[in-house]
Amino acid sequence: MGTNARRLGLALLAAAVLAVVPIGGAAAASPTFRLSIIHYVTGCHVWGSGTKILGPSTKVTLKRGTVLVIRPTCPMDFDFAQTAGPRLVLGDPRTVSGSSRTIVFRRPGTYRITAKNVQSSTEVGLQTLGPDNTLTLTVVVK
Repeated sequence: MGTNARRLGLALLAAAVLAVVPIGGAAAASPTFRLSIIHYVTGCHVWGSGTKILGPSTKVTLKRGTVLVIRPTCPMDFDFAQTAGPRLVLGDPRTVSGSSRTIVFRRPGTYRITAKNVQSSTEVGLQTLGPDNTLTLTVVVK
């Protein structure tokens, strides 16, 4: 390897390190808030946090920079849509069973997100009473 190629390689490595390691040596970790989509007999789905059932519509208040992780705990796929608030980066609207969705709230504001199951309860062999809920999440970021 020639001297110029070696210098270029070292320069690229130094640039990569500087891009990853912030000045001061340590990065402040963003807080993480976790929600689950839980199968529920009445209405098919509700929001949950830890062991607490939050219902088909819930409101949470988060700090700016918080990472929200949403994980369905049932064998259904969900389509997510933002219906209010500063634009979020949601990526593919579909979250498939066994995966999770991560959303970062970088700007203050009031956001509204909906999640609707793609399959019906009977298609995946689950028992429910009444029509399936379209889940609504309101996030207030301060």
